[in-house]
Formats: sequence, C-alpha cells, structure tokens
Amino acid sequence: MGIGSGIFLFVVGLILAFALNIEVTWIDLKLTGYILMGAGLVVFVISLVFALRRRSTTVTRRDMIDPATGERIEERRTDDY
Repeated sequence: MGIGSGIFLFVVGLILAFALNIEVTWIDLKLTGYILMGAGLVVFVISLVFALRRRSTTVTRRDMIDPATGERIEERRTDDY
C-alpha cells in the first residue's frame, strides 16, 4: 500500500461518514467511515515515512604511497545502507 491507497481509504471513509444518509441495520456506516479514515491516515503517514527516509551512506577514503614505485594510491569505497 502506498500514499495513494491511504488517500483512497481516507476519502471512502469521508464519504461513508458524512456524505451518505442511508440507514442499514447490519452495519453502522458512520463508524465504518471513521475506521476507514483512521486506517487511511495511518497508511498515508507510514508511506510518507518510508518514502522520505534518507539512505545512510558511508564513504571510506584511503591515500597511500606505493613503497616500490613511489606512486600515490587512492582507494575510495561507498556503502549504501
């Protein structure tokens, strides 16, 4: 589920809670709407957290001089987590 799914659940919950004026004996549409709005908000927030989470990057750099030739050796390693 992503950001769009959270928005969809929230909108369906809004429609059930506030726009429909239907009485059904086997389900409370207002409560169902509130539950869907809450679930949509939770899905939306969790999706945003995962989408905006930064990647941790470690860069290791070593400079050496080769004793045999006297040349400078540069090593660079990047790790993405």
